[in-house]
Amino acid sequence: MNVLRCPYCLHEETKVLDSRVTPEQDSVRRRRECEDCSKRFTTYERIEVNNISVVKKDGRREPFDREKLLRGMLKACEKRPVKREHIEEIVDQIQAHLLKLDQHEIKSKKIGELIMDSLKDLDDVAYVRFASVYRRFKDANQFTNTVNMLQKMKNR
Repeated sequence: MNVLRCPYCLHEETKVLDSRVTPEQDSVRRRRECEDCSKRFTTYERIEVNNISVVKKDGRREPFDREKLLRGMLKACEKRPVKREHIEEIVDQIQAHLLKLDQHEIKSKKIGELIMDSLKDLDDVAYVRFASVYRRFKDANQFTNTVNMLQKMKNR
C-alpha cells in the first residue's frame, strides 16, 4: 500500500483541509496539512490518460505523458516571470482539448502547435525558446524570422 507522505518531514499522517475540483473538472486539488510538522502542501488527483498515443515525426508511438508536456513548458518558461500554476492550467487545458478530440492517436505536431499557441500568448521569450527546439532551428536566421513574425503579430 502506497502512503502519501509529508514532503517536508516524510510523516505518513496528513489531513485534508480543503478539496476542490479544478475548473477543467479533470482533477481534484487537495490542500493538506502534516499532522506532525504542521506544514501545508497541495496535492492533485488527476485522471490518468493512457488511451492516447502520440505519433512522433518518425512514426514511433508513445503514450501521452502529461508530465513530459509540463516539463517542456517549464523549461521554456525557466527564469521568466510566469507562475507554475499558470503553466499547469495551460497543460490542463491542452490535455482537456486532446481528450475532447476523442482520438486514440494524436500527432506530436498537433500537441506542439497547441503548446506554441499557448506560449505565444503567455510569454514571448518562452515561445521563441520552445519554437527553437520544436522546429529545430538550424541557424540564427530562423531564430530572427520567428522573433520578427512574433513582433508583427503583437503589433496587429
